[in-house]
Amino acid sequence: MKSVLVIRHLAFEDLDAFGPLLIERGYAIRYLDAGYEELTAIHPLADDLMVVLGGPIGVYEEETYPFIRDELRLLRARLDADRPTLGICLGCQLMARALGGRVYPGGRKEIGWKPLRLTPAGQNSPLAAFADQTPVLHWHGDTFDLPEGAILLASSDLYPHQAFSWGTRALALQFHIETTARGLERWFIGHAGEIASTAGLSVPLLREETARHAAAAATRGRSCLKRLAGTGWIRLRRRRHPPPQRSNFPAVRSLIGFHGGPPRFGSTPR
Repeated sequence: MKSVLVIRHLAFEDLDAFGPLLIERGYAIRYLDAGYEELTAIHPLADDLMVVLGGPIGVYEEETYPFIRDELRLLRARLDADRPTLGICLGCQLMARALGGRVYPGGRKEIGWKPLRLTPAGQNSPLAAFADQTPVLHWHGDTFDLPEGAILLASSDLYPHQAFSWGTRALALQFHIETTARGLERWFIGHAGEIASTAGLSVPLLREETARHAAAAATRGRSCLKRLAGTGWIRLRRRRHPPPQRSNFPAVRSLIGFHGGPPRFGSTPR
């Protein structure tokens, strides 16, 4: 059975809608809670897929949260080896930092449901399901500089860097497409302090927006994951990347994608 390692920073920010779909696709899901469970013993290339989820801390706070260094080490090794990797929110920022990009406070929180603007590359990526301007859930205050060699896939009105791909099997999303309306009720409790302290934001407002947009976004999110799962991860137009910083782990030459075989790349973007 294929395996997915999920690094989680908050118990209620989990795979949500993605979990059943991955199980349906034959994956055994294993969660590791950062800061509670040991990450140093994890071999970064052992699992078929690694997913790094969101959380309310900054990538630049490694002195306060030393496990961030372990996450960066794992991500550097996977990205060096072009192993299937998905980063969501904080996970996206960790991927950017692991690739040499700067992560920093954005000056304004982006919380709520807003549409994306896909780049031409994004329109030919698994994110194409969101080309119709269906709003997605944003929940962040930090942002990042696009790593050299990464391909920008999406932007929003507040932040130009919302999603990028790296190599052929790494996808980083600043926003959330894994959430469901039911699952977000846990967020409204767990993030009550942040919601109350953010001007113009309230649980009733977020719940109202969620009722309008969550079902459509979840459908498109599942479509995105199915597209990833059905075509061997990402088939974007190849770009010459600068050699990434090497890790202490050997790169894997023969990689296994979602479909159980080597990735299939065409000369034309999907």
